Amino acid sequence: MLYDKHNSNTVITEKTTQIDSISSSRDALQQEYNAANARLDDLISQNSRMDSLVKTKDKEVNDMKARIQSILSNKNATAAQLKEAQELINKLKANIEDYQATIERLEGEKVALTGERDVARKQRDSVGVVKDSLSKVTEVGSVLHASNIKMTPINLKKGGKEVETSKAKRADLMRVSFDLDNRIATSGPKDIYVAITAPDGTPLAVEALGSGRFTLQDGTEKLYTAKTTIDYVSGTTKEGHVDWKQNSDFKPGEYKVDIYNMGYLIGSGNVTLKKGGLF
Repeated sequence: MLYDKHNSNTVITEKTTQIDSISSSRDALQQEYNAANARLDDLISQNSRMDSLVKTKDKEVNDMKARIQSILSNKNATAAQLKEAQELINKLKANIEDYQATIERLEGEKVALTGERDVARKQRDSVGVVKDSLSKVTEVGSVLHASNIKMTPINLKKGGKEVETSKAKRADLMRVSFDLDNRIATSGPKDIYVAITAPDGTPLAVEALGSGRFTLQDGTEKLYTAKTTIDYVSGTTKEGHVDWKQNSDFKPGEYKVDIYNMGYLIGSGNVTLKKGGLF
């Protein structure tokens, strides 16, 4: 009886030792699994591409995780089952390493693509600047040139006869004449704006008589006295003129005229009206 009791105690001790060992192994595997699972979740949360990458292998990963958790949750798991769990955890960790390598590759491609996109954008911007510059040069080159600019005060006689005058009180209208030319400008209608400034520095502009505003090449607006459209033929010299007959008397003094095309000043002239005397 003493012998049997001794043998029973020995068996119980061995079994208890085995159980403690298995329990300890299960706890260690649980910690290892938790760490691997946490790392996987961390990778997914940090990288949106990682999430889609994992989803392509959802079933494989989920089945693996489910089997590991099933073994580790079983308090009566055998050593063979714990060995299976260890193998599955190792496989899960290997998959995580593959995912990490894939993320690094994708991030590298992203950096490369970003660099290429930046280079392409800079090249596009550079081309845009050159294009804008060339367009500006072409625009400026197409602006007409005004020459032989004259301002002639005219007195209108009975019967429509016109007589030039230099006397302010006899001036009925101001005629601005000019020649236009440009060797590279295209043929077609060209808007010409004439801005006359009175001796006191105020612009002559009456909206009811056809005056208005136009935009200069720098984006600002300017009053114009009169506007005319010239049917220009490329490479030729075209004569033009504008008559300004205002609704008040012309004052004595120096009048200035500026002529504009496409927002650019293309020529200037002046004339002085006296208090008395005739040409």
